[in-house]
Amino acid sequence: MKKSLYALLLCTLFFSCTEQKQSHDYTVVTIETIFEDSVSIRAIEFLDANTLAFAGSKGIYGTVDLQTGKTRTNTMVHDSLLPEFRAVAHTNADFFMLSVADPALLYKTGDNGKMELVYKEEGEGVFYDAMQFWNDQEGIAIGDTTKGCLSIIITRDGGQTWNRLSCNQLPESIGNEGAFAASNTNIELIGDHTWIATTGGRLLFSADRGLTWTVQKTPIIKDKETQGIYSIDFYDLNNGYGIGGDFTEPDANKANKITTTNGGTSWSSIADGQAPGYKSCVQYIPNSGSQDLIAVGFTGVTYSNDQGASWKELTDEGFYTIRFLDKKTAYAAGKYRIAKLTFQ
Repeated sequence: MKKSLYALLLCTLFFSCTEQKQSHDYTVVTIETIFEDSVSIRAIEFLDANTLAFAGSKGIYGTVDLQTGKTRTNTMVHDSLLPEFRAVAHTNADFFMLSVADPALLYKTGDNGKMELVYKEEGEGVFYDAMQFWNDQEGIAIGDTTKGCLSIIITRDGGQTWNRLSCNQLPESIGNEGAFAASNTNIELIGDHTWIATTGGRLLFSADRGLTWTVQKTPIIKDKETQGIYSIDFYDLNNGYGIGGDFTEPDANKANKITTTNGGTSWSSIADGQAPGYKSCVQYIPNSGSQDLIAVGFTGVTYSNDQGASWKELTDEGFYTIRFLDKKTAYAAGKYRIAKLTFQ
């Protein structure tokens, strides 16, 4: 009797007896448009369980109240320019958004409630692609190659100041190596670990929040400038998945999907020659034990329940990027809209 009670107590404390993580085996997705405007949106971020923030083309940015559906938008203008935002991030204190091309402009929430410019970079080849935060003080943004290495800027003071890493601190780029500003998902952070996916089909890896860097090679297709890794996601420190291809040949599915089970020490091709072809964003579904993934692109939404070994199309409605609020609910953005996706 005592042994049984002890076992029950262990189950209660550690949830291992009642919360086994496994595939959700979804077969359908319901799509509800919650925001429409003449704006291309490639960057979305949950500020909390009730608020989705976004930024896109034409300087447009805003938030969606997920409970009421109310949307608030504003337009950023810089010296008569309308920036194109493709990266957003947040801390507990602030929201950040970063524009792509020369001049690259990084804004954060100001003390007066308005967005304020905290970093500006000008010059030939300047093009920023993605941004994330390790914690409330430390964040990273990455861009294409200039001066022989990827452009990487880091903050250690909550986003007040940003400093670019010297090329002496980074691996040398392969030609004009960059990253695809397609969905704000070519940076992945777990704990102190950082992976950056590039157009050169490789990943820059840091185990110490950007202090030192090494290279992880992958077999993904990278023969043309339009090919490479468009998106990566990690379920935990070991299990990761990358997807890409060629947006100019969206049906091509040769060597466009990669996987790792050892944190990127080695990567292998998976589902080679099988659908899907090009996708701009891949995400693990929460609480699936790394079994379930969703990939989205302008060609539609596809689902895998076997760690990306095989995929099935759930809808041909196109999106650029997607984030999960919980295991059944996600929000996706694309051309002219944001939508709520419910999986069953």
